[in-house]
Amino acid sequence: MTKTVKLITANIQRLRELKGFSQKEVAAAMGIPQGQYSRMENGKVEPSISTLEKLSIALDVSITEFFKSGIDMDVNIPLLEKIRLIDTLDKDERQAIETVIDIAISRKYLKESISSLIK
Repeated sequence: MTKTVKLITANIQRLRELKGFSQKEVAAAMGIPQGQYSRMENGKVEPSISTLEKLSIALDVSITEFFKSGIDMDVNIPLLEKIRLIDTLDKDERQAIETVIDIAISRKYLKESISSLIK
C-alpha cells in the first residue's frame, strides 16, 4: 500500500468515526456492501475517484478531506463534532475546555448585564 493510500484510508476511517457512523451505515449510504467498504477502509482495496465522490457525499465532507495530512487537517469542523471529540479527551483536558467555556459564557452575561444597566 502506498503512502497516499494509507493517508486516504486513515482519513476515511477518521472522518467516519468523527461523524459517528458505523461502517455499515456509510456503506448503505454509498450503496455498496459493508464488506466492500471495510476492505476499502482497511486499505485492502484502493478507492477510485468515483468511490471517493460517493464517500464524500455519504460523510458530508469535501473530497479533499481524504487527502489531508495531520499537519493540514481542517480544524473548522462543525461544533457538534467538536463536542463529540471533547468526550474522547482525558479528564484534565475536558475540565480545561469546560473552564474556558464557562469563563466565556460568564463574560458574555456580564457584558449583557452591564449593557442593560447602562441603557
